[in-house]
Amino acid sequence: MLRIRGTVGDVPVDLTVELDDSDWAKLGSALGAQPQIAQAAAVAVPAAKPQNQDDALWQVARDLLRKAGQLSGPDLLEQLEGLTGSAVSGKRLLVRLRHSSDVKVVSGGDTPLYSWIE
Repeated sequence: MLRIRGTVGDVPVDLTVELDDSDWAKLGSALGAQPQIAQAAAVAVPAAKPQNQDDALWQVARDLLRKAGQLSGPDLLEQLEGLTGSAVSGKRLLVRLRHSSDVKVVSGGDTPLYSWIE
């Protein structure tokens, strides 16, 4: 996974690109890498990736709420969807946060409020 952050003019950009082993090999070939180097890169990439992408996203989701301290359900879901690039994955992380011992969820008013417990 490759994450690109910056701006285009005044617009902030946060882009996540996921590449599998064959994509890394094609990229190496397109950049003029030797075939042996491209193969070595393709073999080395899995070792450089997190053991489990879900665990990496889980850590980022936890950090997001911890840094914010408190977020409404819709705001948190919007940020998680932006992080994962998928509504389904964002909802999955939201449910996981809801059941985490580090998170307190208060259902009040129209939306639940997610708070990080120190």
